[in-house]
Amino acid sequence: MPFVKQQKNKAYFKRYQYRLVVRFTNKDIICQIVYAKLQGDFVLSAAYAHELPRYGIKGGLTNWAAAYATGLLLARRTLAKLGLADKYEGFAEPDGTVQLVEAAEDAPRPFKAFLDVGLARTSTGARVFGAMKGASDGGLYIPHNGNRFPGFDIETKTNDDELLRNYIYGVHVAEYMEYLEEEDEERYKKQFSTFLKNGITSDKVEDMYAEAHEAIRADPSAKPTEKKGKPAKPYRRSVALNKKQRLNKIKEAKAAFEAAN
Repeated sequence: MPFVKQQKNKAYFKRYQYRLVVRFTNKDIICQIVYAKLQGDFVLSAAYAHELPRYGIKGGLTNWAAAYATGLLLARRTLAKLGLADKYEGFAEPDGTVQLVEAAEDAPRPFKAFLDVGLARTSTGARVFGAMKGASDGGLYIPHNGNRFPGFDIETKTNDDELLRNYIYGVHVAEYMEYLEEEDEERYKKQFSTFLKNGITSDKVEDMYAEAHEAIRADPSAKPTEKKGKPAKPYRRSVALNKKQRLNKIKEAKAAFEAAN
């Protein structure tokens, strides 16, 4: 197959103008709205899972429900920045159905973005689709269908809405907590130590996520974190000396040495 050179001009970068970039680390989830220019990528807005404790999610910051909440936070923050938060509220009470935001009358079109998963595996039920679902329910228009959500039946081509709702509100986490509490109490205390430390038991998990969704919609604005530790000392770059200055420095050092002896 011959090599075809792709000319990356302004028209090329307008093809997919905005991307919903979702990335996972060991302890965090990163969701960003990114757009490309000839100079490179620029971030319009961002949301992180480490912000979720401010909204009441005390632990499990990398699970499916946390990914949904992070996507929801990104959507509300982006629309608030663009002045579209009141026009596109999304779906405040998600029931697990696959829904897309529709254009409102007498209002600009909904903000459109395409999912960017990077190198993550797009298997059915993957957490990256939880972030996409949260951003979609938050009011962004992200073209998708339900064939990668938890509970999708490949034979009947249908979604299990109740199962998807359970993933959104962390019911599957609560059920696993109950299972471990009965079968292996030591592992239960170790794996859910953060929840237990904050008084979150299995019967409080669903309410925790529901209240977090309401808090995110009430105030999605970002707040700068206070930096801990001592302030860094200002770095002063040493000025390069020319040849004459170096020779004078050597002479001064010799004179000081001879004077001392």
